[in-house]
Amino acid sequence: MNRRELLKLIAAATGAAMIGTPQFLYGYINPPEANNDFSEADVAKLDEIAETIIPRTDTPGAKDAGCGLIMAQIVTDCYSPEEQQRFREGLADLDKRTNGRFMKMSPKERADLFRTLHAELKAPDVEGGPPKPHYFTMFKQLTIWTFFSSEVGAKQVLRYVAVPGRYEDIPYEPGMRAWAT
Repeated sequence: MNRRELLKLIAAATGAAMIGTPQFLYGYINPPEANNDFSEADVAKLDEIAETIIPRTDTPGAKDAGCGLIMAQIVTDCYSPEEQQRFREGLADLDKRTNGRFMKMSPKERADLFRTLHAELKAPDVEGGPPKPHYFTMFKQLTIWTFFSSEVGAKQVLRYVAVPGRYEDIPYEPGMRAWAT
C-alpha cells in the first residue's frame, strides 16, 4: 500500500465517522485486487503448502484463512530481492523434488516431504559461511504468521476479545486455547 492509498483510507474513515453515511465508503468496502508478483497457480500452491503446515481439523486450516494470497503479498512487498529469490527457488525445488506433482500429492505424501525438508533445516551448513535461511523456514514462518493474524485464526482457533478489559488471572486448564489478544 502506498502513502496516497493510505491517506485516502484515512480520509474516508474520518469522513465516514463525521458524515455517518455508509455510502461514503462504498468504493472502499471491497479491497483492491492483489498486486503481487505471483501467478494464480503459485498462490494455489502456497495455499496447499500452508494447508499442509496448518491443516483443517476440528478448527479451520490455513486455506480457510486464505494464507496463500497473503503470503504472496508479503513476499512481494516485504522481502528483499535475495529473500524473494530464495523463496521462489523453494517453490521450484518443491516441483523438482516431486516431478511437478506437488499439487496432486496426497496430504500424507506432502507431510512426508515436509518432514524431509524439516530435517534439512537442522543439517549443518556445508559451505562454512553464515547459514542462509532455508526456504522451508520461510514457508513455515509465513504460514504461522498469516494464519494466526487472520480473522479465521484469531477468532476461530484462538480466543479473541476485541478490546480486552481489566487484568484477570485465569488459571490454565489443559486443552484451553491460547488468546489472540
